[in-house]
Amino acid sequence: MTSFTTPYGNLEGIEFRTLFSNGKTDGCLVTKENVLKTPYGEIVPQFEAEDMGRRTVKPLYFYKSGAIKSVALQGQTLLQTPVGAVPAELATFHESGSIKRIFPLDGKLTGFWTSKNEFELAGTITIDAPLGKLSAKFIGLQFYESGALKSLTLWPGEFLTVTTPAGEIRGRTGIAFHEDGKLRSIEPAGIVKVETPVGLMTAYDNEPQGIHGDLNSLQFGSDGSVRALKTTADELLVVDQLGSEHRFFPGLKDNVCGAERKVVVPLKVRFSGGRIVFDDHQQSFNLEQCRVEVRPFDRKASDPSYSCAS
Repeated sequence: MTSFTTPYGNLEGIEFRTLFSNGKTDGCLVTKENVLKTPYGEIVPQFEAEDMGRRTVKPLYFYKSGAIKSVALQGQTLLQTPVGAVPAELATFHESGSIKRIFPLDGKLTGFWTSKNEFELAGTITIDAPLGKLSAKFIGLQFYESGALKSLTLWPGEFLTVTTPAGEIRGRTGIAFHEDGKLRSIEPAGIVKVETPVGLMTAYDNEPQGIHGDLNSLQFGSDGSVRALKTTADELLVVDQLGSEHRFFPGLKDNVCGAERKVVVPLKVRFSGGRIVFDDHQQSFNLEQCRVEVRPFDRKASDPSYSCAS
């Protein structure tokens, strides 16, 4: 088969290959130029490598219905999205055809082509987010099937200061939204004070592990209440209905540079269904049946270090 019909037009010069270990063929390569007409603009699936950063021709993937799941573009293309025009080298779609994710750059990272090279190529993009106009270098944007903005992922070293239910916060890594446009989560770039169901707490993750902005450490409900956070500066004393005391505090681990230098492991706290939940300890307490005291944590440790030079 050298052609295939998609909801956006015919694909010519295609090569079906076994792309997964289970033997299924869920995608194809194209060897000639094809123009697909989508609701977001015309796109040309990648059919040849243009430069060292994208030297491998990448496949299109499909849903079982034949709808396009993801497509690498031949060149960076402006797509008209619900938040404005966004340049894309890779786009993914919901099965309904609505846009799911957009990646302005889609480089192949190797020893010769690094994330630094990608960052230098990245341009500042301005979008109409639920919080207003935001301008930054974005790794990617994600959308709900309805078209509402779901999350933004920032390049390392990029920051955005936005208005949150806890006041203005300088964020890094990413920002996520509820489908109604309310802020769902943000990754604070520094320690911030937020009001929680147990009083004022400090929120900060000194070593966020996320590679995208879909779920960040400081999380809010649609009503603006704090639903979850990580803290490196607070400990919590919980006195249950029997009068027993339970102390929860951040942990400590060895720094990569040696055991003599300790690093704080943030305490994860979540509020759900009228309870305070400590997931790492597999314990939770009914807030109406306990007393919670927030105390400063004497950490006696440093933030993570990625250079062991003295």
